[in-house]
Amino acid sequence: MAANDIEALEMQIYELTIRLNKLRQAASGGEVGAYRFATQAGEVSLLDLFGEKDTLLLIHNMGQGCRYCTLWADGFNGFLPHLESAMSVVLVSKDDPELQRRFANSRGWRFRLASHGGGDYMTEQSVQDGGGNLPGAVVYTRDGNKVRRKNAVIFGPGDRFCSAWNLLALAGLDEGSWTPQFAYWQRPALMDDGGANLPD
Repeated sequence: MAANDIEALEMQIYELTIRLNKLRQAASGGEVGAYRFATQAGEVSLLDLFGEKDTLLLIHNMGQGCRYCTLWADGFNGFLPHLESAMSVVLVSKDDPELQRRFANSRGWRFRLASHGGGDYMTEQSVQDGGGNLPGAVVYTRDGNKVRRKNAVIFGPGDRFCSAWNLLALAGLDEGSWTPQFAYWQRPALMDDGGANLPD
């Protein structure tokens, strides 16, 4: 594909993104129930997760066993202060609160965390109808004690929510040629320490 074809397609995507964002701004969504979550400080409600903000971003993470969800969260962690200037941000997964915190600490994540435990919240508020525990994000708004689901999106390789995919795409790489890992250490051909007791 010629460079001018790429530029033309990028402009179309840009224009469509502006249209999409205007539709998202206008979305109001339906009222949702009083879901409960487990945290290290005890049980909390969906309403509690708003804190002092009227908008809440819940990042749906599949749990510490998913390399892809870890990639997304690693990226979001970097601009978390910017997001939190506009809304409350909480990462939720099925993992219990202690496991969530241990894994978050191992990654240097600063998110507030809550566990849905795979219960009613994930059954009824998945990022995709009937989808269950899928990666993505849901934005809620509140008016007094009422909570509305404003917008939701599913995450997947190549999407616009993980900048790594777009940078990899510039190099001609995609999910068929690259898979995220928890760590990228590679065994050198020669170990300066002798190489005893290396992990598999």
